[in-house]
Amino acid sequence: MKTNVFAMSYDEQNIAINEVNESLSVYVKNIGNVSRKISFADFFQDKMLLVQAIRRGLPYSIFSQIKSFTPFTDADWAEYLDLSSKTLQRYRDDKNFYFKPIHSEKIFELAEVTNFGIEVFGSSEKFYRWLNSPTYSLNGHKPGELIKDSYGKEMVMAELNRIEHGIFA
Repeated sequence: MKTNVFAMSYDEQNIAINEVNESLSVYVKNIGNVSRKISFADFFQDKMLLVQAIRRGLPYSIFSQIKSFTPFTDADWAEYLDLSSKTLQRYRDDKNFYFKPIHSEKIFELAEVTNFGIEVFGSSEKFYRWLNSPTYSLNGHKPGELIKDSYGKEMVMAELNRIEHGIFA
């Protein structure tokens, strides 16, 4: 477990997300025809912008900010990205590093799930607890295991949507 994220207050989580929003706004101005500030939620709604960002690759600096508000450990990220921890450390040391599109897509998927999960549960800690608990509506699987691939991520997002609307299986 990543204790520093869990020690964050609601305001600190919002500050971390706002920092990502600022960096993301600068980043997408260089990609698409976006002249306004864009929030994380807006970014995930604009599928064409998301595709362009994935194809361009995500800079490590923004990944680092995304990582700061997610409840995932470095080992979790390495597993989700199918990279070794050493490789992630090497990327961190390269100030100009951009992730390949396949890794950028996975980072954005996990950020989207995290953003929505924190919104639904109100904190990283509650969201992380849910991610690591077997869920009846997901055939007893832990949501954290399912988000390893795109189809599983869609199932987790659908379950979060049901929880948000008070629909329990």
